[in-house]
Amino acid sequence: MDGAPARVFEALGDPARRRVLELLQAGGEQPAGAVVAALQAQAVLSQPAVSQHLRVLREAGLVRVRPDGTRRIYAVDQDGVDAARAWLDRFADVFAQPLDALATELARGRRSARAAERAAAGSERAATGSDAAGPEPARPRPRGVRDAG
Repeated sequence: MDGAPARVFEALGDPARRRVLELLQAGGEQPAGAVVAALQAQAVLSQPAVSQHLRVLREAGLVRVRPDGTRRIYAVDQDGVDAARAWLDRFADVFAQPLDALATELARGRRSARAAERAAAGSERAATGSDAAGPEPARPRPRGVRDAG
């Protein structure tokens, strides 16, 4: 996929072509007429426009075509998709280490915040004179004793 990444990503840059690829991926092999009908149901696209999109996808290596009598049957070219994925995978390592470091820092921040909350709660209890069990429950008054008030 030496010179092909540009063609692949240019082909995928058009929303109609992405939709064609999604239709073919979901439905398997389909005649051009079925692809045209599906796209025309969603957007105003002429048959020549859909044919042009299919040609661009085929030239980019993302779609393959085979003749079936007078019809042309289109399907996703898994080899082309795999080649595009392999090209993108080269960049996965570029992002993996910084993202791992970010995850570590976020975990440290959460631990620090929990520790600070526990410390604040402990100092608040010490300042009010209450223990970890909470305030002492009220004792019932003996009969006949009234509040002084």
